[in-house]
Amino acid sequence: MTDFWKSNQRRIAPWLFLAPGLFMFAVYVIIPIFQSLWISLYDWDGLGAKVWIGTANYVELWDDDAFYTSLKNNVIWLILYLLAVPAGLFIAIFLNQTITGMRLYKSLFFFPFVISQVVVGLIFSWFYAPDFGLFYKLIELLTGQSIAILADDRFVTYGIIAAGLWPQIAYVMILYLTGLNNVAPDQIEAARLDGAKGWRMLWYVVLPQLRPATFIAVVVTVIGALRSFDLVSIMTDGGPYGSSRVLSFYMYEQALSEYGYRMGYGAAIAVVLFAIMMVFISGFIWKMWRDESER
Repeated sequence: MTDFWKSNQRRIAPWLFLAPGLFMFAVYVIIPIFQSLWISLYDWDGLGAKVWIGTANYVELWDDDAFYTSLKNNVIWLILYLLAVPAGLFIAIFLNQTITGMRLYKSLFFFPFVISQVVVGLIFSWFYAPDFGLFYKLIELLTGQSIAILADDRFVTYGIIAAGLWPQIAYVMILYLTGLNNVAPDQIEAARLDGAKGWRMLWYVVLPQLRPATFIAVVVTVIGALRSFDLVSIMTDGGPYGSSRVLSFYMYEQALSEYGYRMGYGAAIAVVLFAIMMVFISGFIWKMWRDESER
């Protein structure tokens, strides 16, 4: 046994270090994924006996208008939330300069990231509030008309997304600031000697070195857009008339709220949400791998 350990120490040691993390990942991520898939095939209230119904929950989703509203809102969230990536990049480039007072500017831009999502939701609810909200007053002053963003089914989803973008941009900014610290200065100097500057410098020299940060930023932003439960719950509770629901909130309504206790139906929504998330993230991983393999 001692001889086996000595001859395979370098090969086995990394797996021993990874074992606790892999165990926790399996228990809290992998196994619950399969459990959700299994529960979605039952009619179950969470306490009583499970009744096998096969794919009936998925068939019901096909004709559920509330599901399609939630799905549409999630697509809007996904498209607009990705604006956090370029916005965070440009703010990080601005903050990566060495000028007087830059630490203060970094603190101000970093501030939204440390605020709880609940607090962000309350701040923007007051910001949009009729009669006394700053945004409400500003729109009334500029257009002569008053708009209650969170009470209007045309604008409510966009208002909540704007609230979510505030801390998300700050998070992406932090990722890119970390990445900019690792950009090779010799490549920057070589590009300058070749006459590269501005957009050409950014596109051909800086961005290729920021691929790891971009990968993390896109993955985290996609996950944040698709699991956007907390802001919807705090700001509108899915209203008005269910127009601001997203899949994660609708899953909660069906499975755990006083209107639901349909664990199987909620699990079916969760499976659909997980599938959408995996399609986007897997596609981005494949693109990153292809780009790296072609270099």
